[in-house]
Amino acid sequence: MTAEWIEGVRLWDKESLTNSWHGGWRKGSPGAGGRPLDPPPPSVTANIPTNHPNSEKLKPTRNAWRGPGQNGGLGLSLRPVMQTMTDLFSAQMFLWGIVHCDPHPGNIFIRRLPSGKPELVLIDHGLYITMTSKFRHEYALFWRSLMTFDNATIARITKDEWGISAPDIFASATLMKPYEGGDGKTLSEIKSMSQKEQRVRQFEMQQKMRKGIREILSQQEKFPQELIFIGRNLRIVQGNNQFLGSPINRIKITGTWASRALAEEPAHSMWERWREYARHVLFRVVLVSTDFYFWWSKVKQVLGRGGGMDDDLEENMRKMASGMGVELQHGVFDG
Repeated sequence: MTAEWIEGVRLWDKESLTNSWHGGWRKGSPGAGGRPLDPPPPSVTANIPTNHPNSEKLKPTRNAWRGPGQNGGLGLSLRPVMQTMTDLFSAQMFLWGIVHCDPHPGNIFIRRLPSGKPELVLIDHGLYITMTSKFRHEYALFWRSLMTFDNATIARITKDEWGISAPDIFASATLMKPYEGGDGKTLSEIKSMSQKEQRVRQFEMQQKMRKGIREILSQQEKFPQELIFIGRNLRIVQGNNQFLGSPINRIKITGTWASRALAEEPAHSMWERWREYARHVLFRVVLVSTDFYFWWSKVKQVLGRGGGMDDDLEENMRKMASGMGVELQHGVFDG
């Protein structure tokens, strides 16, 4: 196993990400862009006793870029940080088929490139999944269909390919917001009991929820286990976006990568590729509608009436789950 010191700022440390940069014009933070780390200054190594048993293992401090008062930061905007992260994991899912499934803030370092743009360093590569070309294509098509309310394609993929008989619930779980397309059969059956007496309602809801879960996994032999880990990745990335104040339209970015992957499929003939590129252009136009929701959430956030788009989506999911007799009480990073 190779071990080395990694310089960077943890994603948790918003102040160090955004505070003003004191590292000099057209200079990056230590290690950025693959540049070898400079040896620590003598003033730092002088503080480590030479007879210390771990003297060579103690990490030297390289904080000159923080300025004389050590209160500086990388001087980055949070938007390109989250854009880079979402682009990375979307490319893993839809283009490369190799997905890191534990992208919590402790596994992500941020550095500043000499250009002033962020560089993301991903560590802890112990939980990955590999997607077959067939499944990767299906998942990209599923995402594009979610964004365009192509319910026939959603039903075909979820039922015929993945053995899922409740596409409305699975679509909501994937988007992490109530899915507004489809017939909503499972959700409608559950909500239809809302006027009943409380005890009867709770009992019947529990029965319907059990039935709904059984329908989601109606054909377990078909269900791709990779979906569990992909869902974990999506949920953690959503939590990262929430933590940073929802600076990006995460759903739009993910959907765009799904559509792009379909357009760039290597197995396509020339005609199929042109057709998919035309669909991709049309898809980009359709996605403009999600920007209205994103900016409306951003306006409410500025006015102190919301936490951003992903907070609004999570609240909508809580309301939907509550109507189904389920209480979602914890955030993704809560204990």
